[in-house]
Amino acid sequence: MKIRFILIFIYILSVKGYAQDLPKSFSLEEAIAFALENNYSAINANRDVLDAKKQKWETIADGLPQISGAISYQNQLKQPVSLIPAEFFGGEAGTFQAITFGQPQQATATATLRQQIFDGSYIVGVQATKTFLNYSANNKEKTDLEVRKAVVEAYGNVLLAQESVTILEKNLATLEKNLFETTKIFENGLGEEESVEQLQITLSSVDNQLKNAIRLKGITLQMLNLLIGIPIESPTQLTENLDDLTLKQIDLDLLESPFDLENNVDYKLATNLNEQRSLELKLAKSRALPTLNAFVNYGSASYSDSFDFLSGDPEWYNSSIMGFDLNIPIFSSLKRSASTQRAKIALEKAKTQLTEAEEQLRLQWQQAKSDYILAIEQYETAKNNLALAERIENKNEIKYFEGLASSFELRQAQTQLYSTQQEYLQSMVAVINAKTTLENILNSKS
Repeated sequence: MKIRFILIFIYILSVKGYAQDLPKSFSLEEAIAFALENNYSAINANRDVLDAKKQKWETIADGLPQISGAISYQNQLKQPVSLIPAEFFGGEAGTFQAITFGQPQQATATATLRQQIFDGSYIVGVQATKTFLNYSANNKEKTDLEVRKAVVEAYGNVLLAQESVTILEKNLATLEKNLFETTKIFENGLGEEESVEQLQITLSSVDNQLKNAIRLKGITLQMLNLLIGIPIESPTQLTENLDDLTLKQIDLDLLESPFDLENNVDYKLATNLNEQRSLELKLAKSRALPTLNAFVNYGSASYSDSFDFLSGDPEWYNSSIMGFDLNIPIFSSLKRSASTQRAKIALEKAKTQLTEAEEQLRLQWQQAKSDYILAIEQYETAKNNLALAERIENKNEIKYFEGLASSFELRQAQTQLYSTQQEYLQSMVAVINAKTTLENILNSKS
């Protein structure tokens, strides 16, 4: 019982220590940096690179000396009998004598050294390890870019949810005040019941939106925690606000950055595919070449009537063999030729895919620039529209309580304001995401 208590106590301390080590707050760049080290996909991408390095050595080792050993023991419970003409032993001609040869128990120990001298497929395999390493590194780079983009989007969504809650709480407080004053006016016989009902409709709608925004605020924070690689229930704090972050993401110089196709990770992966198909063609051709392997074998055998091989009494008889194996492909009914032709076709397809990828990436770059410009323009427009909508709503509120505007006109102004507020928040997130998309295509982390 005491040991169990100690183990539980140690576990609690370790969990508490782990929780204390986790960062409590993040800027956007800090969240990205943390995710690149702790995101689950990023961790496995690092493992893939390490696995590729181990696979490289595994391939190289096939062409290096290989030593194997074997130990064998046999006990002939019933020894085979051979018939020998009896006349050999002075017996009657035409009769046979049953005899057994050797001793019933046998032990052997052998060691064999093998060395590959020439194998075309091995040469191609060693060349392929470099391509595979490049592919793993490029795949790691792509994973990092995807993680970065996902974290930026998740970070922006958390800020969006937080700003939405703040705005909706402010709107709800204003509506509650308006409803209270309108109800008092109606109760004093100076207003219409419809005015109260219009405000109640608006208030209910905003209240539902606020409840949903509060739920989304928690969900978006959990999604961010998941992406950066910490427990989803962690009380993470964001140190940036949506307005400042948006302004930092407006970088018109980025639009003038040249597009270096060879720096794009998708182009690198398409190039890796071409290299792989080229090596597959070499491999298909290499199957028509002979293979040559050498070997040296050394062994020892002992025979006895009982199992006393370890006592040193039975004599051990040594043997050794040296040789080589030469395998020459002669005729395969055109199987190798068909395999080579298929490899050529696959290479031509990869070249076509590379050309297509080049054109697609150039188009994506142009589209990303256009989307970034549009996002900035819509942000500026939404910002101006928000100021106008606030003035319109404020004027209608004043007119309403002065009896110069109807409750329907006030509700229209309020609805327009709420819609404009959300458009403004969405426009800021769009700027942040559009810039990240353009940076990913350029492979720029500015």
